[in-house]
Amino acid sequence: MKVRTRFAPSPTGDPHIGNIRTALFEWLFARHNKGTFVLRIEDTDQSRLQEGSLEKIIESLSWLGILPDEGVLTHDLDEKGKRGPYIQSQRLEIYQSYTKQLLEKGLAYPCTCSPERLAQLREEQQKRKLPPGYDGQCKTEEPTHNADEFIGSHAIRLAMPNHGHASFQDLIREEVTFDISLEDDPVILKSDGFPTYHLASVVDDHEMDITHVIRGEEWISSAPKHLQLYNALGWKPPRFAHVPMILGPDKSKLSKRHGAQGVLEYRDQGYLPEALKNFLAFLGWNPGDDKEILTEKELIKEFNIENIQKSPAVFDLEKLNWINHKYIQLLSDEELLLNAKPWLKKADCPFENYSDEQLILIVKLAQERIQNFSQLAEYVSYIWKKELEYDASLLVHKKSTKEDTLVVLNGLKELFESTIDSIEIERLTEQVESWRESKSLDRGTVLWPLRIAVTGLKNSPGVYETIQIIEKNKAVSRIQKAIDLLEAL
Repeated sequence: MKVRTRFAPSPTGDPHIGNIRTALFEWLFARHNKGTFVLRIEDTDQSRLQEGSLEKIIESLSWLGILPDEGVLTHDLDEKGKRGPYIQSQRLEIYQSYTKQLLEKGLAYPCTCSPERLAQLREEQQKRKLPPGYDGQCKTEEPTHNADEFIGSHAIRLAMPNHGHASFQDLIREEVTFDISLEDDPVILKSDGFPTYHLASVVDDHEMDITHVIRGEEWISSAPKHLQLYNALGWKPPRFAHVPMILGPDKSKLSKRHGAQGVLEYRDQGYLPEALKNFLAFLGWNPGDDKEILTEKELIKEFNIENIQKSPAVFDLEKLNWINHKYIQLLSDEELLLNAKPWLKKADCPFENYSDEQLILIVKLAQERIQNFSQLAEYVSYIWKKELEYDASLLVHKKSTKEDTLVVLNGLKELFESTIDSIEIERLTEQVESWRESKSLDRGTVLWPLRIAVTGLKNSPGVYETIQIIEKNKAVSRIQKAIDLLEAL
């Protein structure tokens, strides 16, 4: 049996962490088993659709590299023999056809209850503190011979058994059992002819030969209805795996206040797709050892459903930042510059003044410090600023005084103007250190004001690396500006 999984999002908003984590698990499981990953768009709830949401789903999957084998929405791929696209609103005749079969067998029935009656029923159940559900007023086990008359004009309900139990073997939670008598008869086809999630998902999973359904644990309560639909239609259900929900660090429902946001917002904040994919994989799963950084190939090789935990996963923004920082550190010079260029542009970097080799040196100043690329300007924009703005008192090292700092800065200015003959880091370091030792000054007393003078930052990249980029004349100019600021203090 070839493994076939599916990701079936609804285009009702921006894809969030929980959606895409599920897609990743399905994709990894399919790839691990050399199977097929299907994308299906569940858009039957027309009232909740949001314009642009479908495009964002595709964009999110593409950015992360979670690419479907079937159901793709690009024509060039479809022309190569891919099955799809799979969009439920374009498959209404299929769902209606199966609904007709259920009606004619007496396994479903039309419901003529008005919205007012159903609202009143819910209100009475709430008052009596009963679980909400349909009371079965229209239920009949008689075949509906004129089924076509009701499809598209009345809600159609599935006739659930009145007693017994239903169970299935969950791949994560083992055996799950339900008391069927507690289940009401769900609507499977609405009066507008559109299916509900229950019918559409079951029909599509069967028609698309899905072997494994990996979905959030919130769908466990729907399993009895789905199992009954499979039974009524004479189909074998796929294997189910219900993954744990994701909570915030305070163990409450995950929200933006925990740092969670739409997947594309992480892209727009300078996170790497490989890092976010790594982070998402570890939300509720681990390879069974202490490894925390895994490449895509390693994730595919190691992934198995048995290692998905039953308890809720905890979203930890600090862990995501740590993982992203590690991935940034691993980038080659070319990859680093490619990712950095859009952020340099946002920071008004004058690209015409620098070669790619110089730009790489600029970005490498921040490579060991940033957690995502949106922080890049904070660490490197001082390179091309015409005037640095900082408090002159910052120039004075904690072990020094204003007067002594002025002596040091004037000495450094003279050193750069008369002695420094190279800005190559090794030679530059050697000459500054030789001068410092000749004056019997400690490193902090010299390097602190020099670093503030050439960067304007309390926490900055290396001073010698900076001077190598801005070159000697600009370094001298900035040292003179520091002297002027300190004298005026």
